[in-house]
Amino acid sequence: MTGLRRVLFGLRGGVLLPAVAVLAACSSIFPESRISVTETGKNNAPAVAVPAGTDPSDAVIGLREHPRIIASYGGIYSDRPAEIMLARIVGRLMTAANQPNSKFTITILDSSEVNAFALPGGYVYVTRGILALASDSSELAAVLAHEMAHVILRHARARTNRARTTEVVDKVITGVFGGNAQTDQAVQRAKVSMAAFSQQQELEADREGIMIAGKAGYDPYAASRFLGVMSRFAKFSAGNTSQGDDFLSSHPSTPDRIQKAIDTARGSFGAPGAGETDRDAYMAGIDGLTFGPSPTQGSIVGRKFVHPGNKFTFTVPAGYTLQNSQNAVVGVAGDGEAVRFDSAEVSPSVSLVDYLKSGWIAGLDAASVKAESYNGIEMASGVARTDQWSFRVSVMRFDGMVYRFIFAAKSDSQRFAQGAEETLKSFRRAAGNDLSGIRRVALKAVTARPGDTAASLAQQMSGLTRGSDLFYVLNNLLPGDPLVAGQKYKIVTLQ
Repeated sequence: MTGLRRVLFGLRGGVLLPAVAVLAACSSIFPESRISVTETGKNNAPAVAVPAGTDPSDAVIGLREHPRIIASYGGIYSDRPAEIMLARIVGRLMTAANQPNSKFTITILDSSEVNAFALPGGYVYVTRGILALASDSSELAAVLAHEMAHVILRHARARTNRARTTEVVDKVITGVFGGNAQTDQAVQRAKVSMAAFSQQQELEADREGIMIAGKAGYDPYAASRFLGVMSRFAKFSAGNTSQGDDFLSSHPSTPDRIQKAIDTARGSFGAPGAGETDRDAYMAGIDGLTFGPSPTQGSIVGRKFVHPGNKFTFTVPAGYTLQNSQNAVVGVAGDGEAVRFDSAEVSPSVSLVDYLKSGWIAGLDAASVKAESYNGIEMASGVARTDQWSFRVSVMRFDGMVYRFIFAAKSDSQRFAQGAEETLKSFRRAAGNDLSGIRRVALKAVTARPGDTAASLAQQMSGLTRGSDLFYVLNNLLPGDPLVAGQKYKIVTLQ
């Protein structure tokens, strides 16, 4: 859990803010092309960032929004092989784009979402989720070239201008739930989504990106290929609340758009087969990449949620299935009940009782609000009702942060109230045995041997939920497809 994006029953909340990394000194690895790897606190992120002649105000916008993006997407993901791989790819793209002396800031976000986007000032972001889905350097180059094209064509600035004029999200938050749209990271990310690039801008960036990647020597057909892979992954992930906004939500993929990408590649570079894919180097760069929610952002062990960074844990009632979404922990029971756990920014001078009564949740029965304490932790609880839902709401102050439980059911009952109370009482500081149950999920690049089939490699992921299906999507294969002996393929492992 990092911040809040997914909405449960129309309720929006605050965010669990990770430490915002501060850019520090650079150590150059490609001095001739001015590409460097930037140290970000304890995290390393590749920096290579703004085309010549860019309006200085673009850089100001990028600098202002950069920390907010990092905070709302789980922080910066540190992985030296992936960073070096990114720097190498971007260096080739910059030369092909005739931007050898320009600067783009490329950041890997610690998010499982399949996403990439750009901000004014040359700020380009890719999630580790999109790194996991790509299978070779040409596919990642296609994504990066597309986002660089948005910056070069000044699309990012135009999108920001539209975001300034929209007040719809602000009105929803302040008018319905009384939230603070300036501090709510969910609102900020929703604004970015609302200000998505136009269809025409996307097609322009497609064409420009394919030209840049092709001139750099990469397979120009990788863009159309990866759009298809992302469509497959979106269908695979349908209904999975751990998937928030993704690349396709702001970069719609249609058969017509894929065909246009193929036509651009064919018209400019000829038949398929001429460009470089650089699969082996890419697989080496993502080997060991964290897959799915980051353990540092919280892990689910059965009905228990453990946050190793903030060192707390809680357990939900029997019958609930927990999922750690990008911005909250959500749980759903088969009988129509649900729970959401998130955090909010609350001044230390404001009591929890006063905060509960401050108007951030509709239908609150003020008389039901009471102060309480469990496991030495200050808490407050209350009951809220709307036309269709009954809510049990609790907040607690732990190590300077305020966290919230929102239980929802179609109707209130003694069992529902008891489950909410038991969950609240289970909230405590995590102990060593809680932390020892956390498992890391990571990508592993395996080499196909003679006789291996897609089915035999997929079997290595059978221990995961829908693991075999995930194998086929991650490798853009279908059951029965032949494998190339000596070629690397991706599997997901528990460590």
